[in-house]
Amino acid sequence: MTDTRETPTRPIVGVGAAIVRGDEILLIRRGKPPKVGEWSLPGGGVELGEGTREAALREVKEETGLDVRLGPLIDAVDFIEESADSVRFHYVLLDYLAFYQSGEPVAGSDATDARFHQIDAALAMPLWSETKRIINAARDLAREFAPSHTG
Repeated sequence: MTDTRETPTRPIVGVGAAIVRGDEILLIRRGKPPKVGEWSLPGGGVELGEGTREAALREVKEETGLDVRLGPLIDAVDFIEESADSVRFHYVLLDYLAFYQSGEPVAGSDATDARFHQIDAALAMPLWSETKRIINAARDLAREFAPSHTG
């Protein structure tokens, strides 16, 4: 039996990265469902045999071209979208804090745009409530887990 992303037979495990650079957060504009056209954190599905941290680093590179240092897990988020007679999408998303290392954001893979936003400006955007919650948590965690500037 093959699971598809739309109308799956079981939840799909996905990862996301809240990439901070100073007081900025990286957002991508989604190029594919769910939430096509909306701003979101970069991420995607975990591949068979791949760890979640490895998947987060891969997805960041594919969707943004950036190199990041992955920090701690922020939280697990459930995304369930129902249609009239079935579950259209069901993701269990593991969102990690990530620290910008190098590169300029370039939309790739499933994104149509990728750019840094001031965190307060991002929180004022029409984002999914869970995305806003993860951004707030990332800002708080970044203060505690910020990488050393000594190299």
